[in-house]
Amino acid sequence: MPTRRLLILALLSAAALSDPQERAAAAQPLELTSPRGGEHWLADSLHWITWTADADVKAVRIGFTSDGGKHWSLVTDALTGAPAGRVPSSPGALNRLLWRVPAAAGKECRIQVVGIGGREMQKDLSGGFTVGPSAQAAYEWQCITLGAEFAGRDGAGALTFGGRMFLLGGWNPGDKVNFPHVCNSEVWASTDGATWSEVNPQAPWEGRHTAGYAVHDGRMWVIGGDANQRHYQSDVWSSSDGVNWDLVTDMVPWSPRVLHYTVAFKGKLWVMGGQTLPQFGGGEEVFYSDVWNSTNGKDWTRVADNCPWGPRGMIGGAAVFDDRIWILGGGTYDTPTIPTRQFYNDVWSSADGVHWDEVLDAAPWHPRQYHDVAVWDGKLWVMEGYHADGGNRNDVWYSADGVNWYELPDTPWAPRHAASVFVHDDALWMVAGNNMFPDVWKLVRK
Repeated sequence: MPTRRLLILALLSAAALSDPQERAAAAQPLELTSPRGGEHWLADSLHWITWTADADVKAVRIGFTSDGGKHWSLVTDALTGAPAGRVPSSPGALNRLLWRVPAAAGKECRIQVVGIGGREMQKDLSGGFTVGPSAQAAYEWQCITLGAEFAGRDGAGALTFGGRMFLLGGWNPGDKVNFPHVCNSEVWASTDGATWSEVNPQAPWEGRHTAGYAVHDGRMWVIGGDANQRHYQSDVWSSSDGVNWDLVTDMVPWSPRVLHYTVAFKGKLWVMGGQTLPQFGGGEEVFYSDVWNSTNGKDWTRVADNCPWGPRGMIGGAAVFDDRIWILGGGTYDTPTIPTRQFYNDVWSSADGVHWDEVLDAAPWHPRQYHDVAVWDGKLWVMEGYHADGGNRNDVWYSADGVNWYELPDTPWAPRHAASVFVHDDALWMVAGNNMFPDVWKLVRK
């Protein structure tokens, strides 16, 4: 497992690093690891202040200055609301505190962490960083309906096409009437979110959920699938109306896999990551960190392998923003030999799918999988999802650059994962999901 992964896991669990060489590398009595200097953070955004310390440092005091060190104030913990006058510090781990950046535009800003409990006072000072004006915006959720015409489901495809929202397939093992085979291949459509019509009660593709879904070349695409039918779905289908579907290929070269991340970008379909699930589909256990693309859905080229973001999937929706592909969090599903899932909250982007930049190693939002991502109102969005700690979530986050993140407070809809998220009619839509209710919500600007 890469060193960066170990650091993130240690950060989340506050446990000691397992590699003695890493402990030796972090053997300074006290080191501020973020911010280091040169960052551009925005007022009101949330960022982790992180540090490492040895066993002599029992706690730290964290200060902030915006006038070159003439005056200092204690940082306030955004999670507890308490001033950071005494924050416990664990040796051999990457410690952290979540900070809401204050307004300090145009000032010379620095963070200082001071050790408490050592035989000698230890301190570390960041380099200078800048603070820009807040990019916080005002939005509100509107409940369109709590009982749409379709049955509740999770993992259904969500595509906006031809002025309509299309809901494709989905999973609900508790509903034997609408999901006799656990998943179905229904196609529903709506122009307003309030009224939904079933345009195809059974599309020719086998029922599935959490597949790859995209709009490309004037058509809707279903790319691969799941392993709930005790085999892998390695096919690709396309349609111009949701009623008539064409089988493009019945065997893509990158299968078997499930839980892959799919986007349409620069005139091509892209498939990234994913894994096998031997307990469902059989075969060898494989976790992927590769990238494939295709112009026609039939002929695929692997353009990258062993990408630095590491094996992962379980990301719903798609994020193509600022002429780049974005990977936001994600994780891995448990398998017979690796029973522990992985959950990530890092941010990556690429202009070509080959070369990847780590934009943020730990976003302020909780690590998650089965969440949904989108691009709307000139921003990246991360919504809901699942973590073993706490289960389903209903938090909503947005960012205009992938670095500075804001949480949208007071989410009115129930926690869920694997929802169906649309960008339609100048709004962001949250539909169904693992709450297993056919509810429809719309986010609009105030």
